[in-house]
Amino acid sequence: MSRFNYFINRLKKIDWKAMWKTTGLLKKRSGKGRLWLLTDMLRCGIKYNAGYIDYKIAQMYKLNDEQRKTVITRGISNDIVRRMNPKEYWHTFDDKTEFNTFFKEWIPRKWIRIDDNTSTDDLFALCRNFDALIGKPLEGSSGVGIQKYTSEDWKDGPEAFLARLKKDGIGILEEIVRQHPKMAALCPTSVNTCRIATLLGDKQQGIVYAFLRIGNGKVMDNVDCGGMASRINIETGKLSTVGADKQGNTFIKHPMTDTSIIGFQIPYWEEAKKMCMEAAQKIPQMRFIAWDVAITEDGPTFIEGNSFPSHAIPQFAAHYPDGIGILPEFEKFIDL
Repeated sequence: MSRFNYFINRLKKIDWKAMWKTTGLLKKRSGKGRLWLLTDMLRCGIKYNAGYIDYKIAQMYKLNDEQRKTVITRGISNDIVRRMNPKEYWHTFDDKTEFNTFFKEWIPRKWIRIDDNTSTDDLFALCRNFDALIGKPLEGSSGVGIQKYTSEDWKDGPEAFLARLKKDGIGILEEIVRQHPKMAALCPTSVNTCRIATLLGDKQQGIVYAFLRIGNGKVMDNVDCGGMASRINIETGKLSTVGADKQGNTFIKHPMTDTSIIGFQIPYWEEAKKMCMEAAQKIPQMRFIAWDVAITEDGPTFIEGNSFPSHAIPQFAAHYPDGIGILPEFEKFIDL
């Protein structure tokens, strides 16, 4: 699909009310007029396949054309995924129970699928071993539908609890991952996960980017749930930028724990990289996967793998203070 046709399709689906609200926010931040911003947004939409959310997150109103060429926008990201990941292989990543089964050598936690065939005896066996469990929809992203359950929720027995889980839309119930104490020092309310993207490119294979997603008071660390992200230096495993959230707020220290973000060392970093690269070879047809990795006291473990990686985190403006985005990193692996 050409950039112009992609832009026209997006134009038909655009939320004009939200776009108008966004221009109001950017008017205050940039000092530029609303008409200028709207015109520039449309220009970036046609030329760079950028939506208004891309425009806001990457702060494209600050960038010149050479800098804008280096931003990964929604249209560019979609094109990369279509080229790299045949849809017939997505199911292993999109169904969380299938993912846990296929990559079980790196997922030691206990879990059970929730559906009409779920045994209440098996459910009771899982519940009696833990004080709390995490329930998730079988499919979905951005932390939508994830809930934490405690022994209070299953005190009326497995039959009632199973009915509750089905009503809540839960497809998998899992043992809660206990993160490494150093990771909890950043934010103890959520499991703070590494987003490690592997790319089996035509030029080379490896890790194209890595970020740490950090919670900010909620059970989830996801940026769509109020969390923040910081770039990980792929070589060292240290955080190299401020934390930044989707609203454009930046943090040198975590606002809850006062832990410094820049320079924070991810434990078991080499092991995490090795795990992702080995897993990437298990389904080599899926060439671009964003792995969500938790770090425990015993080493790294997978939370999930993403067949359609979000392009939001790799384009936060705060992570690219010189205005040069992440596309040059992709160009080391594939032609764009």
